[in-house]
Formats: sequence, structure tokens, C-alpha cells
Amino acid sequence: MSGIPSAWQQAAGCLADAGCETVFGLPTDEPGLLDAADAHPKLRAVGVRAHRAGACMAIGHAVVTGRPVVLALGAGPPFGDAVTALIEADSLCAPVVVVTTRIPAEGLGRGGFQDVDQAALAAAFTTTYLRVQDPGTLAWALRRAVHMSVNGRPGVSVVEVGHEVTEAVIPADAPPGYGSVRRLRSVPEEAELRRAAGILAVAERPLLLLGGGARAAAAGPAALALAERWGAPVMTTAAGRSTVPEDHPLVCGSVGLYATPPLETVQCGADTVLAVGSRLEETARLGWDTLESVRLVQIDSDPAAFGAGVVEPAAALLGDAAATVALLAGLLPQRTREREEWLRTAAHARRAAQLSWSADGDRADSPARTALHALAEIFPEATTVHDNGMNDIWSYHWPVHRVGPRARTVVPGEQTMLGFGTAAAPGVALAAAGRPTVVVCGDGGAEMGLDALPTAAELGLGLVLVVFDNHGYGWPRLLRHELDAPTGLTRFARPLPVDDVVRGLGGQVESPDGADTIPAALRRARDAAASGCIALVRIKVPDDDVPPGVRRLFLTGGEDAGDLI
Repeated sequence: MSGIPSAWQQAAGCLADAGCETVFGLPTDEPGLLDAADAHPKLRAVGVRAHRAGACMAIGHAVVTGRPVVLALGAGPPFGDAVTALIEADSLCAPVVVVTTRIPAEGLGRGGFQDVDQAALAAAFTTTYLRVQDPGTLAWALRRAVHMSVNGRPGVSVVEVGHEVTEAVIPADAPPGYGSVRRLRSVPEEAELRRAAGILAVAERPLLLLGGGARAAAAGPAALALAERWGAPVMTTAAGRSTVPEDHPLVCGSVGLYATPPLETVQCGADTVLAVGSRLEETARLGWDTLESVRLVQIDSDPAAFGAGVVEPAAALLGDAAATVALLAGLLPQRTREREEWLRTAAHARRAAQLSWSADGDRADSPARTALHALAEIFPEATTVHDNGMNDIWSYHWPVHRVGPRARTVVPGEQTMLGFGTAAAPGVALAAAGRPTVVVCGDGGAEMGLDALPTAAELGLGLVLVVFDNHGYGWPRLLRHELDAPTGLTRFARPLPVDDVVRGLGGQVESPDGADTIPAALRRARDAAASGCIALVRIKVPDDDVPPGVRRLFLTGGEDAGDLI
């Protein structure tokens, strides 16, 4: 590792020993951690074009693998540029280890170049913030940061390495190796489990709700076993999708904003809810008018999750989602006759949703829905990376977009940063080798994530970008229209030449001229991406094609609201 400071050589070795495999970042003025990672046999260094995009890639990679991912930053503007994405990482509980630098001590508080209180910036989204001012503590701090990123409530940990440490000569002898950091798993006391089981046993209309924590803990098989024994339909939050295959007869889509009519009747009809790995954030509660009257049992690895979503739990179980659900299932009696009737009610709502919104039943002229129906058939094994604009919210609605047993999804967290999908996609594709990566976003989101595409092209990552184009920002346009307010600023007078960028990177672009031509365009995109190219399919969408949750909750007249323009 000639020319690479010994501190960064040691850092790379410590991170690899702790179980990290990938480091995202921009090259710094002098060789740094990214260079050391590139030279290390057990690490993969990924150079990016923007710190915000690099942070999103790290998030996507961490969500797919469940393993800690490293983001290498510099002091000042690089750290600040990544903050937006790191706030999203916190909301997603993505295990991201940020290694940043600090300016020379003599410049702190004295006008030193790029002097920023990074700890203050990070206070809102970190699990731990460690300052390394002595070379002897570097190895300890890095391993501690990896441990804190994956244990308890997973999230963002930061190690700030002082300038003096980066210039110190550290002995070549490696610190003792302790092997990969393990995720520690615990379960509640038996008395607490029995108390919770007693609450669940008397439920007449139970509902099992799976959040992102259930997915991260791989709780799907245990959750389905519990649901079948308990006699409960299963719904998920947006982040909880992929925990269980959505073709299972008990699965009734997502809750809150993303509940597909008439499946909102399932969430609103429940009298007892077992929430696994969900803090019941606002988007999960929207339209769930009966939530505050249910008996709630919560399972989470973070004590701060209990009661965070307005409803105080009747029982709070602190422990690993998969292990706790499995133990709880063993304490439940077989489902009762009353629950069989409840299951028939849920099954009727599921069939009605399928008849209305599946590819066979959905006859509405909707290019967005046509594309999403086709994606399930053409990309059955894809990892779909979502954004959160307007028309792309259709992709959150089952069965318009379906997650089969071989498919996965990656969504932005509760912050729902625009541009997340395109920016996170290269990190997802690196983690999900051997399966297609499909981004579903709007034209505004595609422009915001544009600086991630060169990285994808350089690495030969065949991404498929499905861009719903409504000439601007559809969400603020919708709400402004509802308020009879000006919408001119929501329309792009001069869109960025995203198509030209994709072509310039060796990719292909198609703009189907009708709904019937969309499936063929997606098949060609699949073939192009399989060869390592970026394939963009731009689909023109009308403003009045509003997803049902948005229409129900935000428009005057709800589901009966007429055209918007």
C-alpha cells in the first residue's frame, strides 16, 4: 500500500476484520480510506461522483445485505452533503458506518479551513459518534462503530478521525483480530411473552403488521407461521414489504397511505394488532381511523419504538423480531371459529382488490399501472428500488405492484427523500448480484439522482430505470391544485437531459408511445440491463392518475374526486 498513510491501512484492516466488505466514497486530496480499501484484498472500494449519492448507495447496499457498509467522507462540505441521505439511513435503520476526518486541531474554532461541527450536524441521526484523537484508539473506535451500527436499533455510527491521527506513523503490526461483529439477539422474559400471548388469544379480529424491523431480522417464516396459527391476516408497512411473499393468501398488502381499496377495511376492522418491527409512523397510520381503539402488542429491538406511534401498547416485547415471534407463536392456541369468519372477511377484501387492481381486472387507461403490472411478469426476481413522488406511489400499492417469493423491494424511509431510488440503485445492484435491479421513479426523482448513474456505468451495473414523466413535481402540483393555488413552479420548463446522459454512458432509452407498447419496451430494457447497460424507459403519465391512498386521504371528495385538471 505504498503512499497510503498507515492510519488508513490500519483502518481498512480493522473494518474488514469486523465484517465490512464495501466502502463508498469520493477520492480525497491525499490518499485516504477509500484508497486503502481499494488496496485491501477483502474490501471493495466504490468511487462515487457525489457524497449524497454515495450515502444513498451505502443505504441500498446495507438494506439488501443486512451487513454494515462504510461511507468514507471528508471534513466539512463532504459531510454536510451526505447529511440528507444519512437522515434517511437513520429512519430506515440501515447499518452505515461513516468514517470522516477532522481539520487540524490548531484551526478548530479559529477560522480553520472547512471547520464544521460535524458532531452537531450528526446529533439527530447517529447511534454513536466517536472522535479519534489518539492513534492508539483508532482500531477500537472503528470496531465499536461497526458494533453500534448493527446492534440494538441498527443505524448510522460515525468515527471522526483527527488530522493528526491520519499523519501519525502507526506500527505495521495489526491489532488483534476478533472476527466479524455479530448481531446480538435477545428475547423477552417468558412472563412477558405469556402476558402478550394472553392478549392475542382473546382477539376476535386480529391483524399482524410487519415493519422494516421484521424484514431486517428475516422474520418472514416465523411471522407466517404465527399468522396461520393465530388466524390473522398480514399487512406490512412500505419498509416491511419483502418480509413475506405477497402471493400468500393471508397477505393483504400495505397499511395506511398505501392501503389499496378495499383492503383498508382489513386494517380498520381489526380489534387487536401485533406490530413487529414498526414504530407505526405517520404514513402507516394515515386513514387508519380505528387504530387508537385497538389492543396493540409491539415487538421491537429498540425500546424507544414502544408508544412512538401515538398508540400505547398493551404489551411491549423487547427482543429480536424473528426469535420473539417464533416463541410467541408457540404460546398461542389454534385459531377460533370467530377468527375463521374474520379470515373470510379479509379474504373477500383481498379477492376484491385483485379483481379491481390486478392486471386482469384493471382496465383503466393508466400507463403507470400498465408498466407496474408488466414488471411483475417480466422481472419476477427483481429488486425494485422505489422513490416517493406522485405516480410512482402506485408501486407501493398491492396488487398493482406485486412482490413475489423471489422478488425484493427497497424503499426510502420516513423522510421519503426525492431522488433516493436512482441514487441508491448502484448500491442495491452491487449487493443483489445475479438479479435485476429496477428503479421506479418520477422525472423529478430521476433528475435528483442523476449523479449516481456514472458509477453504475463504470461498474457495468445493468439498471432498469422506469421513469413516470409528468413534466415536473406531481405531488406539490396535486396539493396546490387542491388549494386552487398556482402550479407553474411545479412544471419543468427546461428538464435536464437525462436521456442524453444515459445514452452518453452507453445505455439505451425508450419512450413507449402507448400503453400497449410498454411491455415490449420493458423486455428490451431487461435484455439491455442483462448485458451491463443502463436502460431507461420513459413513460408519459397524466396528472389525474392519482394513487388511491393519495386520492382517499388528500383530495376533496376522496376516492370519488374527479379529474384534477
